[in-house]
Amino acid sequence: MTPPIIVLAGASGNLGERIARALLARQAQVRALVRRGTAQDKVERLRKLGVELAEVDFHDASALATACSGAACVVSALSGLRDVIVDMQTRLLDATLAAGVPRFIPSDFSIDFTKLPPGNNRNLDLRRDFQARLDKAPVAATSILNGAFTDMLTGQAPFILFKFNRVLYWEDADQRLDFTSIDDTAAFTAAAALDPSTPRLLRIAGEQLSARELAAVASEVTGEKFQLLRAGGLGRLETLIKVSRALFPQKEDLYPAWQGMQYMHSMYSGLAKLEPLDNDRYPGMRWTGAREVLAARQAG
Repeated sequence: MTPPIIVLAGASGNLGERIARALLARQAQVRALVRRGTAQDKVERLRKLGVELAEVDFHDASALATACSGAACVVSALSGLRDVIVDMQTRLLDATLAAGVPRFIPSDFSIDFTKLPPGNNRNLDLRRDFQARLDKAPVAATSILNGAFTDMLTGQAPFILFKFNRVLYWEDADQRLDFTSIDDTAAFTAAAALDPSTPRLLRIAGEQLSARELAAVASEVTGEKFQLLRAGGLGRLETLIKVSRALFPQKEDLYPAWQGMQYMHSMYSGLAKLEPLDNDRYPGMRWTGAREVLAARQAG
């Protein structure tokens, strides 16, 4: 049988390239939609992997539809604000429909924003806006929700303060949080893209652990005692978000400080908890936990 074609938007990004690799490992044909102006080194890296490259103008509806033709599924790993998550993905969805592609996976990859009230998190509100458009379209759509990337525990997000041997938390040290590594998210997405029977939502978590459990893991991995640091309750965090957003709006930044705070609020509130999980849907999936991620940091 001819391997299915999976069209991938955002393949030059961190998650996108890993999805491309995972699809190729499953013997799929990967066609990457590359925007003009994409860094040449990223384009060459995809080419060397064996990815078919389709340079397209996302404002050219006809060309975009042609690039999607013959695909079994269109996967979006695009990252950005409204002009990307809502507007560009809408154009990609229109091209999917015009090309007769039966399935679409949007760039949701997050905590469960479907459970959050509007206004709680700007970046997730954009996904909700696109979801409303997607759910009206005659296409089989599947969103993959993975919580936060486990990789962020190494210092990209203020969960673990390595310099001070502290684990920062808000409200409740026993509130469990959802984490999945970027590689695991990519591997699961590749499996889902090749699965014609996926439901509307798939929820995965490589590990679910609380700040208290995270402190124990950090202590074990580093050999140093990590203690808990309560930054305050959710009410205080809401005030900090409002003040930070008023003083430093940074409306065109993808991750200003207040946006990171919104993610923390969404996670520590427990509202966006992922359940039930679909980790067992694809046999052979191996899940990377916080211990492995922190151990790799320690070794490096």
